[in-house]
Amino acid sequence: MAIKKEAYLSLSAMLRAREPRLLNAERAGRMLDAASAEEAAKLLADCGYGDLGGMNASQLEEVLTGRRNAIFDELAGLAPDPGIVDLFRVKYDIHNIKTILKAEAMGVDPHSLLSRSGRIEPEKLLEARREEQTRDLPPILASAMKEAGELLARTSNPQLADFVLDRAYFEELLRIAGEVGNPFILGYVRLQIDCANLKSAVRTLRMGKDAEFMRLALIPGGNVDPDRILAAADGESLAALFQSGALEKAAALTAETCQGGPMTAFERSVDNAMNTYLRSAKLISYGPEPLAAYLAAAEGEITAVRMILTGRLSGVSAETIRERLRDLYA
Repeated sequence: MAIKKEAYLSLSAMLRAREPRLLNAERAGRMLDAASAEEAAKLLADCGYGDLGGMNASQLEEVLTGRRNAIFDELAGLAPDPGIVDLFRVKYDIHNIKTILKAEAMGVDPHSLLSRSGRIEPEKLLEARREEQTRDLPPILASAMKEAGELLARTSNPQLADFVLDRAYFEELLRIAGEVGNPFILGYVRLQIDCANLKSAVRTLRMGKDAEFMRLALIPGGNVDPDRILAAADGESLAALFQSGALEKAAALTAETCQGGPMTAFERSVDNAMNTYLRSAKLISYGPEPLAAYLAAAEGEITAVRMILTGRLSGVSAETIRERLRDLYA
């Protein structure tokens, strides 16, 4: 049974108070225009970051991962329904499973590439795979690990294994959203599926792959049925399927992108549709919606900080980084 929204009163108030400290477009712009990566890093002080100046990319990644994990741990402990935090942790479980299976196929050690941001300790996943004992894992992930592992062993095609695990990822999100029992949360997951499917369909058409390849890549459970996407044989027909929903702006770029236009603007528009959806949570005073929106915003901030600072460290131009940045929640 869904938890009453009144249970989120104090948590929602706390998160509303924190929102002004999130990285916004104005501050991100100043970071891009700063004289150096070190000067850009100093501008994050108002966002609650420590001193990131002088760090290399590896050190920066460690700090950002620690920040993300701290946010997850804190809010999972405070949330009336920790399932909302789990929605943001599942992708790291899936990342770890993919890493373990590919490392196994290549005969290498996966430890350095495993994430501790998921719900399941990496060691537990490694042991489950090694001992072929997955009963203590979430059933959807356990089944997908077994199927993807067998498929990879049989075909040596990691992309086919990824399709299985990507499908399991969204199936698990839908399961969790169903348990949370909130329309906004379910809508968020369904929109994520639409975003993934639109990107997959465009890539398939650009590469000239057949309908069977697209069928394997598409995910059920979104607002647009995969069968309708499969029936769209060209970019214009595909665009028409999404032109009246949250992905309207991305749909306007779909036909051109399918014909070889730049992917960057299209993918950015798809991703920005998620932020537009999440911003509607600002109209909701309390409940699970502000929690989900804050978690997504915090992850978006970390992604932007990584992109800006590592880009500056690598000598990437500010304009190139700016083109790749997604809209920020704040």
